[in-house]
Amino acid sequence: MEAENQTNVAEFLLLGLSEDPELQSFIFGLFLTIYLITLLGNLLIILAICYDFHLHTPMYFFLSQLSFNDICFSTTTVLKLLVNIQRQSKSISYTDCLTQVGFVLFFAGLENFLLAAMAYDRYVAICHPLTYRVIMNPCLCGLLILLSLIISIADALLHSLMVLRLSFCTDLEIPHFFCELAQVIKIACSDTLINNTLVYLVTSILGGVPLLGIVFSYTQIVSSILRIPSTGGKYKAFSTCGSHLLVVSLFYGTAFGVYISSAVTHSSKKTAIASVMYTVVPPMLNPFIYSLRNRDMNEALKKLI
Repeated sequence: MEAENQTNVAEFLLLGLSEDPELQSFIFGLFLTIYLITLLGNLLIILAICYDFHLHTPMYFFLSQLSFNDICFSTTTVLKLLVNIQRQSKSISYTDCLTQVGFVLFFAGLENFLLAAMAYDRYVAICHPLTYRVIMNPCLCGLLILLSLIISIADALLHSLMVLRLSFCTDLEIPHFFCELAQVIKIACSDTLINNTLVYLVTSILGGVPLLGIVFSYTQIVSSILRIPSTGGKYKAFSTCGSHLLVVSLFYGTAFGVYISSAVTHSSKKTAIASVMYTVVPPMLNPFIYSLRNRDMNEALKKLI
């Protein structure tokens, strides 16, 4: 009866990465630096692609979408942490928490689909170079982005609406620096079987299908590169997808690392620290990966600056 009467809670408490007061200034400075680097780096990528006419190709179109998504993803997770540390408060309202859950799911899902679309773009460019412009036309690129948006919005709405049916009692502390779906479900005092089943089912489908698409694309890419007779041709073909492969490895590697750490350890604090690796680190490093390994992007950034 008490659980049913306390469904509408006023706020949750985000415990963050550490409760030590002496570390709060360090955490604030570290995450502010990471956020500013993420914001500036991805913004420069977007401006360089818009500014340089030579970069108006499907590959860089998807890259600009990825950079914009990374800015939004980092803003969704990091900004609330910075505000709470500055205000010396740990609270987040029920509405804001559910909103953050939805946005995190949306941007994480969109990142997943964008990486798959970029892998398909590289597959067509290397395996079907003569028909690349015909296949990767603006209509198809726009359709891929639209489908990614629709599926990501549907996924975020589904889980957010399912959280609304949960009841929350007295334990309203979330041992995390943002409202993560799994952590919110964990502190609910009502039956969460349907929510947990949906999380595993939807994550397996929406995470597995794009990943299989990426693996298939790179299997075909490697097969095509190995058939190129000259060493220079092999290097040139591989260099066009090397940056994307690094970004994919970083995103999925850190995501699987978080999953494994949460399965192995029962420490919520260690899981929260591990979550930094897939929510904060990839958006910060992606601009460096693409700018350092890409000659066209380097030249465009020099012109812009």
